[in-house]
Amino acid sequence: RIIVQYIDEVWPSAPILPSDPHERATARFWAAYLDDKWFPSLRAIGMAEGEDARKAAIGQVEEGLMLLEEAFGKCSQGQAFFGKDQIGYLDITFGCSLGWLRVTEKMSGIKLLNEINTPALLKWANRFCNDAAVKDVMPETEKLAEFAKMLRGRVRATPTS
Repeated sequence: RIIVQYIDEVWPSAPILPSDPHERATARFWAAYLDDKWFPSLRAIGMAEGEDARKAAIGQVEEGLMLLEEAFGKCSQGQAFFGKDQIGYLDITFGCSLGWLRVTEKMSGIKLLNEINTPALLKWANRFCNDAAVKDVMPETEKLAEFAKMLRGRVRATPTS
């Protein structure tokens, strides 16, 4: 997030953050929520030991996605992205987690982004991933899943004190 904010400040001719102070604060709030609350819950699904812990983590992720579904409606104002008609700060922040979201869905067998609970976010994710600026840099789900398996194995093999 800090790098994206730096780019926004250095090249103001191509803004990433909203120019309106309230919209900018809202985008920063949701970006912090994604990084500090939602993504750790997503990671907890794969690291959960036991079915109860797994279900609790899934519930937190789903609850967060419902909040983000509502936030998308308010931020996008009916347009294609959180940044309205173009990819913006919050799109980039959430977009960075989409690869991991897809891996979690694949490994857990659960569709977290779906037509029933998060239809707007599902459409947003497809638009984001197919955008010319993004599609060639999104990680392949299979390769990222292999990396996730390796990471999980390392974490579980590390003795705790």
